[in-house]
Amino acid sequence: MDLAADLHRYLQDSRNSLLASLDGLSEYDVRRPMTPTATNLLGLVKHLAGVEFGYLGDSVGRPTPDPLPWVEDASIWDSADMWATAGQTREELVTLYRRAWQHSDESIAQLPLDAPASVSWWPEERRRTTFGSLLVRVVAETAQHAGHADIIRETIDGRPGADHDVAGDADWWTRHLTRVQEAADQHAHPRS
Repeated sequence: MDLAADLHRYLQDSRNSLLASLDGLSEYDVRRPMTPTATNLLGLVKHLAGVEFGYLGDSVGRPTPDPLPWVEDASIWDSADMWATAGQTREELVTLYRRAWQHSDESIAQLPLDAPASVSWWPEERRRTTFGSLLVRVVAETAQHAGHADIIRETIDGRPGADHDVAGDADWWTRHLTRVQEAADQHAHPRS
């Protein structure tokens, strides 16, 4: 069993899912904040580009080929990596994310999972780790944000995630929603 290959496959599945959430949406819809904390689709793409360059590049001795302005000017600590400015295009950020994939994929191909790594922005006592640990972290974070993107996309236009049709057709989902709502309604008004 090749653990690195399995992790890479799961990472790529989540990358693809995240980008698929942008399909067919307007520039406004991919940028607009959909939660009280301003979570938005294009911001997730931008954020994950930085995550991959940082953890699977810089932290393993493979510096980012394209320095990220929000890292260089430290505005990342003010969440500059979580949204697209008016001047940043969808194409620019998707291309950046794909370049991050390529850079990360080269790291996956070149480095053993036990290769030493050091995360400069972590506290000194925790900085030293391994490439494998960072790869697991990136797989988990990408999957988490791909899930966020599925929910955001469904909130915008009702399009569910990729596995939606596996569970059932439109009638099945209507019945399922009714079942869930009826169960929740049992707790809508506390009993005295």
